[in-house]
Amino acid sequence: MRLVKPKKSLGQHFLKDLSIARRIAETLSDYKHLPVLEIGPGMGVLTTFLLEEGHDLSVVELDRESVAYLNENFPALAGRILAEDFLKLDLETLFEGPFCVIGNYPYNISSQIFFKVLDHKEKVPCCSGMIQKEVAERLASGPGKKAYGILSVLLQAWYDIEYLFTVDASVFNPPPKVQSAVIRMVRNKRESLGCDEKVFKSVIKTSFNQRRKTLRNSMKPLLGKDFPDYALPIFDKRPEQLSVEQFIELTHITDAYLKKTGGQVPVVSDLSEIE
Repeated sequence: MRLVKPKKSLGQHFLKDLSIARRIAETLSDYKHLPVLEIGPGMGVLTTFLLEEGHDLSVVELDRESVAYLNENFPALAGRILAEDFLKLDLETLFEGPFCVIGNYPYNISSQIFFKVLDHKEKVPCCSGMIQKEVAERLASGPGKKAYGILSVLLQAWYDIEYLFTVDASVFNPPPKVQSAVIRMVRNKRESLGCDEKVFKSVIKTSFNQRRKTLRNSMKPLLGKDFPDYALPIFDKRPEQLSVEQFIELTHITDAYLKKTGGQVPVVSDLSEIE
């Protein structure tokens, strides 16, 4: 059996510890009634346990060598191995109804993966897997924490996020230069932000561009120096102190003023560029 050589260009670090792979697979134990898409299965360490758990599994893998290995060693995945780039995959046509996402995600594109999941939040009730520890902390951190930022607010608006456990670099081939962590994102009950999502994203991006300053200063690129309500208590805070609900409140304030004055909202077209 020929093994796949990890490729640095694809950010591949193959998990060797089977007990950790089993624990990651078990993060979807409550979702066996839904199809599952595994991103970047490599040589199928996590895949093995997902199949053992009885999931209706499909996998997406960009590396041709890994695709050949999976085709040879996982007959149960016949017709379910997508030799494609997940970021370019049309998830709407791939799954008619809800599905879950899991993987040992390539660390260099993990934020982009989560933003794509966010784009399909109405169809993805759970997303779990392993990522760089630093990114996991950003995802799960609440207001007032140093790691809390753009990624935290945008994802926590729609998902409840758990930091499950830390994974040491020694259990990978080759070992990454950073620690890793496993997280789980479960869709919350929010159906709408109740505000303009385009303005919401611009408010978050603008405020965190100067995260150490109070909103009275960091929001000036959007509101201008002559905004009349900087005396409101919310503008005494720094962005890292605001909850999702407070960002929604700030969005309402901003949107009302921009509509009144004819101000323009900068378009945040690619979420992957803002964190």
